Parts: sequence; C-alpha cells; structure tokens
Amino acid sequence: MTTLAHLRKAALSMPGVEEDSQGALIRFTVAGNGFADVSKDRVVQLRLPKADVDTVLAEHPTAERVAAGPRLPGVRVPLADLNGQQLNHWVRRGWLAAAPEDVAADARASATARVGEVGDLPKAIGSPATRALAGAGLTSLADVRAYGIRRLGELHGVGPKAIGILEQAIGASAD
Repeated sequence: MTTLAHLRKAALSMPGVEEDSQGALIRFTVAGNGFADVSKDRVVQLRLPKADVDTVLAEHPTAERVAAGPRLPGVRVPLADLNGQQLNHWVRRGWLAAAPEDVAADARASATARVGEVGDLPKAIGSPATRALAGAGLTSLADVRAYGIRRLGELHGVGPKAIGILEQAIGASAD
C-alpha cells in the first residue's frame, strides 16, 4: 500500500517540482503544469499521455478516466491500489509529459547514466544514486556541494550510504 508520503517523495524527487496545497487537494507541478494531485480521501489523479492512461486503466480495476484537461488526459486511482514501484513509474511518466522539453530530455538521458561515467561522481555511490543525481542535473562533486548534502535525501535513489560516500568525496576534494 502506498501513502501520501511515498507520493510526495516520488514527485519531489523530480527536478523543478513544486507542491501546493489547495484546501483538501495537494498538487504537484513542474513549470506551472500539474502532473499529480491527491485528494484528502487519498485518491491520486495523474495527468498522463493517452497511451499511459489506457495502460493504467487496464492494469488497475479501480482506476477511472478523467476528462482531458488543457494539456493532458488523466486517470484517478486510490493510492492504496498502487504499489510503490507503480506509483514511482506513473509519477515519473506524468512529470516527463508535463516538464519543459529540455528538462525532460535531461531526465530521460539520466536513465542511462552509468556508474563511473558521470563527471567526477564516485563509483561507490551505485547506479540508483548516479541516475538520481544525473536526473537532477548534478554531474560533479561541485554540483553536489552547491546543491547541499542535506537536500540529497530528497532525491529518490540517493540513500544514506551514497550520501556518506559523497560527503567523504567532497571533503577529500576540498583538501
């Protein structure tokens, strides 16, 4: 069962995302374009390309089609009916569709980022952290330092082990 905390973490791990509360509704946007909302009854509405809407509807019996808005059609599904991996996937797909093309292109490129091949990031941080950092536009230790070690935990895929390795690498590069 997924929770609002899981949705929040998945959405806010994407570059440029802002969260806004409007009464009982929480909305996630990128460049002013909404891609995920959640109501107080814990039903998430995702704005997705039509093919993705059709896939969600086919995979989740409790999902409902939402009339197309100004940019993208949508689907509503109870958070509890999605597992964490599904939620991460659909939030990312919604974000990719709503994000400005240059930002989305960088994120798509980060999906193929390989450990040891992104700037001077240490190999020891692992593949998920490497992809997360590249997706956020952090391709060097200088970028990570400027972004702030404390904020790294907000990026989906960057865990305590990777943060420790990055802290150590930043400390070593400062010597």
